[in-house]
Amino acid sequence: MSSLPLLGSSNDVNAQSTLSGFNYNFTKTFKLTLKSSPVNYLLFFVPLGILAGELDWSSNARFWLNFFAIIPLASILAFATEEISEFVGQTAGGLLNATFGNAVELIVSIIALKNNQVRIVQASMLGSILSNLLLVLGCCFVAGGITRVQQTFNQTVAQTMSSLMALATGSLLIPAAFHASIPGSKKGKDDTFPNPGTSDDLILSLSRGVSIILLVIYIFYLLFSLKTHKQLFEETNGEIIEEQHEDLSDDNIITNSLKSKDQIQKEKHLNVVSGLIVLLVTTILVSLCADYLVGSIDEIVETSGLSKTFIGLIVIPIVGNAAEHVTAIIVAMKDKMDLAIGVAVGSSLQIALFVTPFMVLIGWFIDVPMSLYFSTFETAILFVSVFITNLVILDGESNWLEGAMLLSTYLIIALAFFYYPDVAPL
Repeated sequence: MSSLPLLGSSNDVNAQSTLSGFNYNFTKTFKLTLKSSPVNYLLFFVPLGILAGELDWSSNARFWLNFFAIIPLASILAFATEEISEFVGQTAGGLLNATFGNAVELIVSIIALKNNQVRIVQASMLGSILSNLLLVLGCCFVAGGITRVQQTFNQTVAQTMSSLMALATGSLLIPAAFHASIPGSKKGKDDTFPNPGTSDDLILSLSRGVSIILLVIYIFYLLFSLKTHKQLFEETNGEIIEEQHEDLSDDNIITNSLKSKDQIQKEKHLNVVSGLIVLLVTTILVSLCADYLVGSIDEIVETSGLSKTFIGLIVIPIVGNAAEHVTAIIVAMKDKMDLAIGVAVGSSLQIALFVTPFMVLIGWFIDVPMSLYFSTFETAILFVSVFITNLVILDGESNWLEGAMLLSTYLIIALAFFYYPDVAPL
């Protein structure tokens, strides 16, 4: 009988040890996640945004609270994906980054498609490409070049990305030209997607076929950058790892000097389970906030006077790209232009070659007429943006004036879309 208290005592010790370990892992995960990016301090908007949606506050409150809530959640998604990539190898990590790198855009777009908001989806896809090519890259060139005469980067990688962006641009120009050439083709009521039952059904068939080809090209690009020609991208990958492993304060240097290298690496990174939990929880929160944000857009359009095109093309892309904006600008200021180019132009490539065609196939699956046919004005805007970006980066050098050129182009486009109506004149 005397052994029973000892058994109970042993179980209590084990339970306390387990609870203590859980508390330690939770605290470590929380701290590492919170410190992963400066924008994460906006997380207090997440409960406010969900509360606004649940209690049906005003459309402005629901839109803007969830708008600011998604910004840190996008940063945490990127952080968790990078942490998991540390354990699965470079190739699998690249595929993981490709899948979750634009998770916010994917989630927002899928929810918008389910609500038949094709205008918002198309505008946000185009807006993400433009904001990365012009706004982010322009800010990088200005921030990095303001104290330097010139900055250099890998010209071969830049040319490869430029060629792929030209291909992506052509994939949008061809459906627009095809639509204009079809005898008797009719425009939809908002001039953004075809009318089912008309000759514009051909546009849907063309878009779906082109989307499959673009996804195959994107897989080839991943194989090219991660396998067959990975030496061209090793410098950028090395900078990413170096950037992730940098200490955030001088106090860490003193502490780390007393610890082994393995201990330091374990303390600075999440384990696989913690990374997956963070990824799952963040994805659920993004879905909730995105649902409330998309649901408020129609009311925002009615009350504010802003067009769906402007909201989708200028406002919403800021949400998904906020973390990338901060990362690219910081590394450009450190003169790591290969990494800055990889973040800005690489993100545009993911949107153009992966997310946009994937959304066309999702629309096909749920019977929503999402196509690659954009209006003539929008395709012209994309062509001009890719053209000027290619001219700027093809020489492998950058300066602050070239950044100012890209920023001015983005501001002109934003001004044009501010006045661009949703309903085009027939």
